[in-house]
Amino acid sequence: MSWICPKCERELKKPNQIHYCIKVSVDDLLKDQSEELVLAFDKLLAEIADWDGVTISCSKNCIVFVRNQTFFVIRPMKGLLDLKFYSPKLLEDSIVTKSTFYSKRYENHIRLTSLDKLTPRVYALIKESYNLL
Repeated sequence: MSWICPKCERELKKPNQIHYCIKVSVDDLLKDQSEELVLAFDKLLAEIADWDGVTISCSKNCIVFVRNQTFFVIRPMKGLLDLKFYSPKLLEDSIVTKSTFYSKRYENHIRLTSLDKLTPRVYALIKESYNLL
């Protein structure tokens, strides 16, 4: 059962869960991005929002996708979207820019710089992260 913070309106796992309590919109986070990267975000959102049990919220500087636990994070950065997701094993894939072992799993990052980088492989990796939980 989830709980919605009355101040920032984020959906959280339990009442009074510690979080960075600030009200931010997706539009605020994407305001400095190119139209192409906003479209890439929209495509990701359209796909992932339909997955069972997914809640989406904004924190101070990222968009968080949760199913029991966070499985995917989009952090808008200057000229790119940093996609963070998890895997059970080290990914030796050229699209993964960083992979760190963290809490019994690997935290991976992909730097999305254009719409054509949003491939079926990216979606498959995000889906694997979703399925870990």
